[in-house]
Amino acid sequence: MSNSRLALLLGTALCAVSAPIQAQTLTLGLQESQGHNLYVGAQALDEKLQELSGGTMSLDIFPGAQLGDFRAMAGQVQAGELDLFIHGHTDLNYMIPELTLIGAAYVLPSFEAYEDLFESEWGDETLALYEAQGLRPLDSWYLGMRQMTSNRPINSIDDMRGLKLRVPNTDFLIAFAEGVGAQASPVAFQEVYLALQTNQVDAQENPLPTIENMKFFEVQDYIALTSHFMAAMQVTVGDATWQNLTEEQQGWLLEAVKHGGEVSDELTYTDEAELLAFFEEQGLEVTEPELTGFREAMQPYYDTLESRFGEGSVSNLIAITQP
Repeated sequence: MSNSRLALLLGTALCAVSAPIQAQTLTLGLQESQGHNLYVGAQALDEKLQELSGGTMSLDIFPGAQLGDFRAMAGQVQAGELDLFIHGHTDLNYMIPELTLIGAAYVLPSFEAYEDLFESEWGDETLALYEAQGLRPLDSWYLGMRQMTSNRPINSIDDMRGLKLRVPNTDFLIAFAEGVGAQASPVAFQEVYLALQTNQVDAQENPLPTIENMKFFEVQDYIALTSHFMAAMQVTVGDATWQNLTEEQQGWLLEAVKHGGEVSDELTYTDEAELLAFFEEQGLEVTEPELTGFREAMQPYYDTLESRFGEGSVSNLIAITQP
């Protein structure tokens, strides 16, 4: 081999070794605002991803529904226009109907029960349904048990009769409201504060950190610990984005997402432990209604779900989550 040919090959090899790895920025959307625990978790995710990748990977975070609601973001992820989004664990039941089952009130008693469920055969089957839609859930983050705020005290299911209860426009939470005797009043999330302030609705239900974050406590007098719905979030990546990552990059992203979840979860658990005292300091009265009647009132809805999804579809889930 000539000296000139050897020099050319060595030069090419040195250039390949010294060529910098191209930085990659992934986009992530969520509906929650910058003050929310989920956003703090997303920031921690970004910091961890940069650390693990040596600065070659990072996130561009879009909070506060800048990219639209969860349906809009789901479509963007499927189309490859957005890389990741954070959404409720039941939000995508319009494309994966089976998620409706875990939205039914009192099916999931805790976040730990939800995590155990996804380690079961049911979880494997559900993940396959996500992948069939071009989506890949990476981790679940705890959002909190949904509780009720109202302009009148709620001590039993009898106090729910005729209550104008704001719920999201989702069938299982509408079914909860109607099942316990309230008047279901779907109102857009960003309009709830005004609806409460003007008495368009009498009550709303959300996790305690959300009640604090959205200042609903300013326009309500009571909090009832109904714990009717376990709210969790999924951090989901589009399959196209996932397949374009190397195995090493996938590992970095998974570890970073887990870290972000740990940060967010710790904040949420702390909030749940401390916020009731804060709300009482703000003048709200906390009630703990007897929940037996609430649970029994959901049986007709469970029967409706079993007629749709098959006998045992709800009772088998309850057997797993509440052994």
